[in-house]
Amino acid sequence: MIIDKDTLSFYLDADKFALGYSIRKPRLFKDTIWRYEILLRKYEYCLNTNRKLPRLYYAFRLQHLGIKLGFSISANVFGPGLRINHSGLLVINANARIGKWCDIHQGVNIGSNDYKEGNEIISCTPYIGDRCYIGPGAKIFGGINIGNDVQIGANAVINRDLPNDCIAVGNPFVIKSKKKKIITIADSDFEINFLLKYPQYTHYLVK
Repeated sequence: MIIDKDTLSFYLDADKFALGYSIRKPRLFKDTIWRYEILLRKYEYCLNTNRKLPRLYYAFRLQHLGIKLGFSISANVFGPGLRINHSGLLVINANARIGKWCDIHQGVNIGSNDYKEGNEIISCTPYIGDRCYIGPGAKIFGGINIGNDVQIGANAVINRDLPNDCIAVGNPFVIKSKKKKIITIADSDFEINFLLKYPQYTHYLVK
């Protein structure tokens, strides 16, 4: 969670690295997904540090660009190193939690299963670990836990827990062991390369 300017800088640089950019800032009329992620992180910073006026400014810009791109993403859902690969429908429940170095594609819906307990409605949303790849069109919902280093295939529907280091494909989904290494940012080697370029952030990632 972004709670100060140093953490904000870490998230911004991690996202930039995950998206594969080496230029200093987004180009005018281009790099809209990168621009969206910058707005998201600055909004999170203002929200978490109770900066009301700039929070409203970033919320407005974030919503406007989100409508253009087809994104519905709330604050404080994704960890550092987010890679959104394409514009197009992307809906993430506000109560979901997703770890660092998430590689996510278009058409993904991460949602809740709601149930009523007395007069109260309980919402159950996924917890997704670190270094996860989520393919185009995947649907993930309910109070489930998805481990680290998981790859979810295109159009898979996930409604039960997934262990660490597996591949889930299909509907209904099946779990397969990893036989081939897919090149993605959702990989421990990617984090090593990030720290070689940004050693000042070691304390955020190496514990």
